[in-house]
Amino acid sequence: MRLQLSPEDEAFREEMRTFFTTQVPQSIRDTVANHRHLTKDQYVETQRILNAAGLAVPHWPVEWGGKDWTPLQRHIWREEMQLAAVPEPLAFNTSMIGPVLAQFGSQEQKEEFLPKTANLDIWWCQGFSEPDAGSDLASLRTTAVREGDEYIVNGQKTWTTLGQHADWIFCLVRTDPTAEKRQRGISMLLFPMDTPGVTIRPIELLDGTHEVNEVFFEDVRVPAENLVGEENSGWTIAKFLLGNERVGIARVGHTKRLLADAKEHARTIVSNGTPLSEDPGFTARIAEIENELLALELTALRVVANSSGGRPDPASSVLKLRGSELQQAATELLVDLAGPLSLASYADGGSDVPEWARAATPEYLNYRKVTIYGGSNEVQRTIIAGTILGL
Repeated sequence: MRLQLSPEDEAFREEMRTFFTTQVPQSIRDTVANHRHLTKDQYVETQRILNAAGLAVPHWPVEWGGKDWTPLQRHIWREEMQLAAVPEPLAFNTSMIGPVLAQFGSQEQKEEFLPKTANLDIWWCQGFSEPDAGSDLASLRTTAVREGDEYIVNGQKTWTTLGQHADWIFCLVRTDPTAEKRQRGISMLLFPMDTPGVTIRPIELLDGTHEVNEVFFEDVRVPAENLVGEENSGWTIAKFLLGNERVGIARVGHTKRLLADAKEHARTIVSNGTPLSEDPGFTARIAEIENELLALELTALRVVANSSGGRPDPASSVLKLRGSELQQAATELLVDLAGPLSLASYADGGSDVPEWARAATPEYLNYRKVTIYGGSNEVQRTIIAGTILGL
């Protein structure tokens, strides 16, 4: 079964494919294809290339750089970007705070932040999770007390991805600790990461990299004008933001590329005189993931088509749940293909082990996170049961 595109959409796909494979530097695309970590400069260079061509934030309102595309065109744009190993526009900017400001921000905030956010002139990070408030985000304890024209922020955030690069943070804080329901006492504030009282500390991951951080706030003074929306409306904003994030987490094109890589590597691995690509067990495993991926792609198209008024469809939880599981299945497949060679994790350039095998285990370990962030898969099952199945 294959998706059949109209001639117009086929032409659009070819336009996207040509741009992504010719306008983004090969060195950057090779970094992504080889599962290496991008530098801050590589992220910024790529996003500015996309933004200059009007391809960084097509899902935003047109007045702020968006495109009047169909849901299918937006899907094609994202998929072709992933297939071409082009770094996607920074999610914290383009899929999280950008849509939030477009929907809930004041006119002054939109004018001040949206152009810089699209062009990555400001690098944003997300201040949501806390040591005792990850999946149970409503339990967050970072406080913001209003004093005149400022809020005084105290507390801690954790797992702040790429916070070491960030210029600003969008931060959920508790502004009403007496609220009857925990969700009703939360607000969102924006402030620079170099504000006095902000301290950032790295967290080393299983794959040995520095991708996430702890962030501490001690009497951090934030202008009241940096409040997004109304005070104590942060939970509504957070749900909107996380819904947008979950749509992008599916990463259908990325998983397709992982499977294509696995097939290619399997042709070069011989077991008992036969290429692994001809092994019935291996081909059945590939077919199973590909069939699941096709079902996910169709679901992704339905979710985008049913999203309206800037609000994502509740079925975005299905995308997050199944998309993250399939990414993990694909990275596990590559580790199994590499076998003992996968133990040579990130060996230097002088190693005889193929580069893809050296990256297999770190990639596998890193992707344990995808079933947790954006709302853990256990939480997504609860959302699906309540909002979709009506249980």
